[in-house]
Amino acid sequence: MSGEFVAEPATAPTAAMPDCPHCRKLRPLCVCDGITPIENRVSLLILQHPQEQDRTLGTARLTAMHLTDAVLKIGLSWPSLSRALGRRVGDPSRWAVLYLGSAKLVNPKGEGEIVAINRKGEVEHDQRAILESIEGLVLLDGSWSQAKALWWRNPWMLKCRRLILGPQRPSRYGKLRREPRRDGLSTIEAAAMTLSSLEQRPAIAQAMHASFERMLEKYREFQAEQPGLAPKPRRRRDFRRHRKL
Repeated sequence: MSGEFVAEPATAPTAAMPDCPHCRKLRPLCVCDGITPIENRVSLLILQHPQEQDRTLGTARLTAMHLTDAVLKIGLSWPSLSRALGRRVGDPSRWAVLYLGSAKLVNPKGEGEIVAINRKGEVEHDQRAILESIEGLVLLDGSWSQAKALWWRNPWMLKCRRLILGPQRPSRYGKLRREPRRDGLSTIEAAAMTLSSLEQRPAIAQAMHASFERMLEKYREFQAEQPGLAPKPRRRRDFRRHRKL
């Protein structure tokens, strides 16, 4: 779940550079050898906008590779959660979507970094019961405008719970990809934070963060060696400040 950025057009050498067949990243950025899939209780579904297939800084496929129960789908719309997931879902209300609207986590009652809200953006009562009941998580992968398109094209998400995050630290992207808001995280960071909290398993976040940091380090090295092949994205404004979902 990245912010809104525009990458420079790919150069011919980058386009010709081979990808890893597993993570689909450029070979110099591959971290597959350090990934051991984790058995997760809360299922994960990542819906990726077709224009967000980033061979360099994208993290959707890397996220899915970390979990035994994770599905990555690329497209714009699906008729139902079951069709998107590829298996029957009995009760969509036991799934949650990481909400992308203008609601921000206000924590006067001491809730955690993950909070369930209703359609009005209000904190739901009985947070513990709601979070413990969640069986699956939907993440939208793309820029803000791309994620917004996925949200509006898939009305079945209205049947799911809505979660918002209040991370205590900014994204690990740092200067490589400056998020327009503090709560803007990469897909792998959002998944790590949410799943580790829902399952009460810090090891999930530790494993994902380790892979992400390793990938970023490889990118920095690649950028230093071949700056023309790894340009810095240009930041755009955050549309969430002006429009609500």
